[in-house]
Amino acid sequence: MYGSDKVSEDAERTAFRKAEKKYKLYYDDSSKSSRKKKQPKQVDLSEVLDFKSILDSYNQNGQLPPGIVAVQCGFNSPVFLLENHPGFYFIPGALSMQEQSQWIRESLTSFPQPPNRTNHNAFYGPIDDLFNAVKEKKVLLEEESSIGSLDLGASSCTSNEDAHRWKFYEEDIATLRGKTCKSVKAGVLLRKLRWCTLGLQFDWSKRNYNVSLPHKKIPDALCQLAKRLAAPAMPIGEEFQPEAAIVNYFGLGTYKSLHPDRCFYCLFYCIILVIVERKLID
Repeated sequence: MYGSDKVSEDAERTAFRKAEKKYKLYYDDSSKSSRKKKQPKQVDLSEVLDFKSILDSYNQNGQLPPGIVAVQCGFNSPVFLLENHPGFYFIPGALSMQEQSQWIRESLTSFPQPPNRTNHNAFYGPIDDLFNAVKEKKVLLEEESSIGSLDLGASSCTSNEDAHRWKFYEEDIATLRGKTCKSVKAGVLLRKLRWCTLGLQFDWSKRNYNVSLPHKKIPDALCQLAKRLAAPAMPIGEEFQPEAAIVNYFGLGTYKSLHPDRCFYCLFYCIILVIVERKLID
């Protein structure tokens, strides 16, 4: 039994790696110029599903590519599934532009707020009001001090270890103190924000959810959105109950590698992936 499981896992990894290599962004090495000036190589996308084109074709003449079926479920937008991949549903244009703007705003202002964890937690600890600190052009400074001390000019305080404290300061104060301690601009932290977790918190070192970590429930509006999007895939009479979410942030030239999320198989009835693409930070 275990031998067959290993073969299956190895085959799955191979399939993921092949797809990853096929669609990875490669640059033309024929030029000796820097990476920034190199032109990306053309990638054959003929086998990639274009959800928007599928939706446009369906709305215009009701035609769909082979293997794709429209689901009649009373949803306010067309819902499709892949015949050869049971359980894979996709809803192009599920969110209006207004809804997209709303969730982009939430992903920058409220979702990274503690106790929700981000990729910055491991080094800086929990960071409060990062987006406001960016608007106010503040700087995060590291200090060697006791937990109880407070310094004039500090706005928000974060702690990582007992001997280290990180605080946001006005830019002029940070300039005066920057020579004696480590510092990072709030704008840099926002640009390097890669993920945050909502609801039950994910332990990235153990690759599972840790119910003992401080957390708060997923915002009700987000829960309602998840329930609405999951409805076409749910058995009749059952409602999806969201418990956790991961928000990923991508900058220009970055991407998410293909990977199987094994930890979700026994924890959730279904996984909902919402993709919003807008320019966020100038």
